[in-house]
Amino acid sequence: MLEKWLKSRKRTPSKAPDGVRLYAIGDIHGRDDLLGGLLECIEEDRANFVGATRLIFLGDYIDRGLQSKDVLGRLYALSLRDETAVFLKGNHEDAMLRFLEGLDEDALWLSFGGVETLQSYGVETSTMARASMAALVDRALGLIPEEHIAFLRKLELSATFGDYMFVHAGVRPDQPLDAQTPADLMWIRNDFLNSDIRPDKTIVHGHTPNRTPVDLGWRIGVDTGAGWNGQLTAVVLEGESRRFLQAG
Repeated sequence: MLEKWLKSRKRTPSKAPDGVRLYAIGDIHGRDDLLGGLLECIEEDRANFVGATRLIFLGDYIDRGLQSKDVLGRLYALSLRDETAVFLKGNHEDAMLRFLEGLDEDALWLSFGGVETLQSYGVETSTMARASMAALVDRALGLIPEEHIAFLRKLELSATFGDYMFVHAGVRPDQPLDAQTPADLMWIRNDFLNSDIRPDKTIVHGHTPNRTPVDLGWRIGVDTGAGWNGQLTAVVLEGESRRFLQAG
């Protein structure tokens, strides 16, 4: 383990693909206002770039904020006009889908942001305690557009460009990158953050909020707490350079 860690400390700097600028956007959490502002910043930033650009959304588009419906509507529309954009699945999207599919028997999703998301779609939640789970799911399915649900079901678990791997939460360090489980990619935290084992790729992720973006060389965390801190962040990767854009 120590030998692998020492070897990783000597590796050459990570690079994005030649001629490509990558924009990886952190956890949005129902803040369409911040998303709109950050996308404007990105458009200005890439306006004079002569190479190709690619947007990568790291998941957790919903919950906590009050504009989840607007966020999914914006991202769905973006997916139709930009076929190069990548949309990853976060643990909150995973939880929402489980709820809508009737698999969340204990209604755990509602306890960490699902109520706000349902409210954004006009689902009445004041009588939620008296409603059966099946009735609540039916109510939600009647108000959430089918294209939003289809969009959620098409979300990817990871993406790799150049020396960077993009995931929502992180990776299990003692497993090969091509053998990661969906649960780890969407939900892992401390086992990833506190490990001394360094992956073969630089991991770009969200999921764990910090007041400012984190760049430790081997991983880049861009969840800056849009749902509670009012800051939405994107990391810009071009060649060996890394920089950040923010809205909020």
